[in-house]
Amino acid sequence: MTLPWRQLVLLCVMGCLGGELPSQGPMFITEPSSSIVPAGLGGQKVTLACEARGSPPPRYRWQLNGSDIDLRAGDRYELHGGTLVVSDPRGSRDAGTYRCLATNSLGTIVSREARLQFAYLENFKGSLRSAVSVREGQGVVLLCGPPPHAGELSYAWIFNEYPSFVEEDSRRFVSQETGHLYIAKVEPSDVGNYTCVVTSSGTAARVPGAPTPLLLRPDGAMGEYEPKIEVHFPESLPAAKGSTVRLECFALGNPVPRIAWRRGGGLPLPQKAALRKAGGVLEVPDFQQEDAGSYECVAENSRGRNAARGRLTYYAKPHWVQPIEDVELAVEDSLTWQCRAGGKPTPSYRWLKDGAALALEDRIQVENGALTIANLSVADAGMFQCVAENKHGLVRASAELRVTASAPDFSRTPMKTLIRAQVGSEVSLDCRPRAAPRAVSSWRKGHAPLRGSERVSFRKDGGLRIVNLTKADAGTYTCVAENRFGTANGTTHLVVTEPTRITVAPSDMDVSVGESVVLPCQARHDPLLRGTFTWFFNGARAGAGDDGAHFAKVGGSASGDLMIRNIQLKHSGKYVCVVQTAVESVSSAANLTVRGSPGPPENVTVEEITDTTAQLSWREGADNHSPVTCYSVQARTPFSVGWQAATTVPAVIDGKTHTATVVELSPWVEYEFRVVASNKIGGGEPSLPSEKVRTEEAAPEVPPSEVSGGGGSRSELVITWDPVPEELQNGEGFGYVVAFRPLGVTDWIQTVVTSADTPRYVFRNDSIAPFSLYEVKVGVYNNRGEGPFSPVTTVFSAEEEPTAAPSQVSARSLSASEIGVSWGAVPWKPSNGHLLGYEVRYWSSGDEESASTVTVAASETSATLGGLRSNLAHHAAVRAYNSAGAGPFSTTASATTRRPPPSRPPGNVVWNTTDTKVLLSWDRVRAAEHESAVTGYKVFYRTSSQRDMQVLATNKTSVELLLPIGEDCVVEVRATTDGGDGASSEQVRIPGITDMDARGSTSAIANVYPVSSYVPITLCFVANALW
Repeated sequence: MTLPWRQLVLLCVMGCLGGELPSQGPMFITEPSSSIVPAGLGGQKVTLACEARGSPPPRYRWQLNGSDIDLRAGDRYELHGGTLVVSDPRGSRDAGTYRCLATNSLGTIVSREARLQFAYLENFKGSLRSAVSVREGQGVVLLCGPPPHAGELSYAWIFNEYPSFVEEDSRRFVSQETGHLYIAKVEPSDVGNYTCVVTSSGTAARVPGAPTPLLLRPDGAMGEYEPKIEVHFPESLPAAKGSTVRLECFALGNPVPRIAWRRGGGLPLPQKAALRKAGGVLEVPDFQQEDAGSYECVAENSRGRNAARGRLTYYAKPHWVQPIEDVELAVEDSLTWQCRAGGKPTPSYRWLKDGAALALEDRIQVENGALTIANLSVADAGMFQCVAENKHGLVRASAELRVTASAPDFSRTPMKTLIRAQVGSEVSLDCRPRAAPRAVSSWRKGHAPLRGSERVSFRKDGGLRIVNLTKADAGTYTCVAENRFGTANGTTHLVVTEPTRITVAPSDMDVSVGESVVLPCQARHDPLLRGTFTWFFNGARAGAGDDGAHFAKVGGSASGDLMIRNIQLKHSGKYVCVVQTAVESVSSAANLTVRGSPGPPENVTVEEITDTTAQLSWREGADNHSPVTCYSVQARTPFSVGWQAATTVPAVIDGKTHTATVVELSPWVEYEFRVVASNKIGGGEPSLPSEKVRTEEAAPEVPPSEVSGGGGSRSELVITWDPVPEELQNGEGFGYVVAFRPLGVTDWIQTVVTSADTPRYVFRNDSIAPFSLYEVKVGVYNNRGEGPFSPVTTVFSAEEEPTAAPSQVSARSLSASEIGVSWGAVPWKPSNGHLLGYEVRYWSSGDEESASTVTVAASETSATLGGLRSNLAHHAAVRAYNSAGAGPFSTTASATTRRPPPSRPPGNVVWNTTDTKVLLSWDRVRAAEHESAVTGYKVFYRTSSQRDMQVLATNKTSVELLLPIGEDCVVEVRATTDGGDGASSEQVRIPGITDMDARGSTSAIANVYPVSSYVPITLCFVANALW
């Protein structure tokens, strides 16, 4: 419907005068997503998110299966913003397709569809399954037959009892498509009960079926037979773009078949493809169109082969290539909205306006997704959605169409107040008022209408163009714009000036790295104008970014000279000086050549390699405008610290030589080489490393170091050494020759250790006397021969473990949680070597199986055992040990821990002060029947000058303190017993004494003076102590 023109004008005027914020149609920020929820769970809630932006803010409503949801009915629905919350969802009433609709004064948009499904998994029917009897060597399929369900399932099988699950391999396979268990070749160990276990991904419920017994028939084993494919993928399987495709294939057969995969047409399998389950599953992640085609599974054994074929077809849900965007047009204009999406199969298109299907008519047409509306009216404005869909899905794009009707208005697109141009140039004056429909423009200069000529022409968009300017063209130009709603005009003042000329231009220069140069640039311009100088280097503004420290303008404001300090190779190139005025810009260019040290040589290649030499060649790199005078070679190995200078022949490589021989290399070591070029400027950057090469093998030349030994068990000789580093092993097959003999014997006993990393050898023989001296040496060898031995050294054979137990073992109670154990030292003899210490084993009555141990040094003959239970008998035994082992335990000693100290702390701690004295008192603590009797009290105190608590003992329930004036202290009290200290009272903070009396108690002080705020002081106590 077309509105009357007067109504349109009123609409425009109201919009201009309202001063409101710009309006905007609704656009989705969050759209609902499909979800699967467990069925039958009471009290749960389902949330469908929906949020849109817009001005004014959108209102929301929801539809289920195409019908509006009454959000006011009952309390099952809650709307938080645009998000819908469904309480206590039930499949019978809530399952289906949901859509969110967002509306404001500019229109309505519809969200994507979100499907709500309810997953469930029932129990298997029946409690018994028939036994399956097969012959040994025969294949078998055990059927699962899942119970009624909704949602995706996964399958597993239990063998005999949970949690013994069937392990899948080349002989056993569980199909996630059928759920069945396939055994390619039955063996006697397979006999038993098999239970299919089904798990719902939607509910996480797991349901076991009835066991299926698998039995062996008594009529003998089955002979060999060719593979029979029981599990194979469909002949045609559609796969979505970006999805992970899993193809299953498994065969029965004897021998067990091997599974192989290949593609049709001789194509290789995708590199990203992976084989799972011993080849029974081919997995293709991130599926793309190039992965589509024919696939073949081949099962083969010694009796034959069989194959299954299928085709993967590619499909893609629609995706946007060109979504629609907001458009604002004038009445009577025509709209063409392109909407293009990709997908396979090719998507089809439909359009919505304000949430409803767009009605087509003569002036509204849709062709290949493009919407055209001719002769727009205000009624055509609103929210539009383009929907692209194929059988695999759909996408929506939303945009707003605004249709305006207004008189010409320059307020948003004002004309330039002033334009400057030079004599002889051309100028264009824009006239682009906001108007709907488009305005017709006319021009005047001053008060006279302007007419077209050879130099003056009017542009189609309403602008004015003047060529070959003269001084007479300067003046004020007015554009008058008019349409049927009104008239408006705008004005521009044109100033015509003389052209700018560069008087001193930069010239080409040749410099070396590190020098500083000045590039001159000076110009003359119209006195009415102000000129600025800008330099560009290789197309970019000079001095921009991190390189700015090298550049500076010099010569004052009237000059544009450019200084380049500490010039580098990167500063070679083209420099352009640009002189800019308000009217024009002129420029002049110069080339700057910078000479520097050479660039890196190229293509460093190892031509020939021996055990100690390498023949290198390379190509010359950039000389950076200064010829190369010499080259040097560097080498690196996995064992070197960075790159090291290499020795070469010739020793000095001149700049015209591109080959050299590296000498003095280590055999059987992996090397990299690089070459550095130098010229009269200096050394350049090194080349890229050569490919890694390994020198040839040679017999080893370095024996192991730090040969030593000793220790071990009875009748052992332990020999140790530091292994030879890999870079000194000189070849493969590296090992050690270990030689030893008793001290004073002529002949050596030799053995071979084949592991290069082994640091020790243990010789065991009952004839070895304990703690006797042996001469030892260790040599080296590899595949190329034997190397030298290490110097001869002496080591002791293993010690004899202690044979006697400690004597005079006794135990005594120390407290409620500690006992002390003491013993006499064990007798010692030379064959026992060196005593390392004693091991104390202890336990409580009736709990010897949970015994604990502590060890003490050989010089100790006592130990304190802590952390024990109170008022309980504890037992301990002691034995000696050395490097050969431990000796026998002593007799057992016992002691009973004392009763625990009182758990009740001293209460009612009270203090009073007079002059410089403080009297501290507390209530007497009375021990319970099962607790140790109180023998006295300990007063713990800390002054400001002390970091640790000090202790004062007393047998009274009060102490008298001497406190310096103005200082504080912290005090707490504990009862003391034979079983240890009891619980502590609350801490008391006693403030520094002033000239006034004061008093306090724990209840009065604890909250007023927190412990964390204590300030160190000095405190003196006077008390009746126990001593």
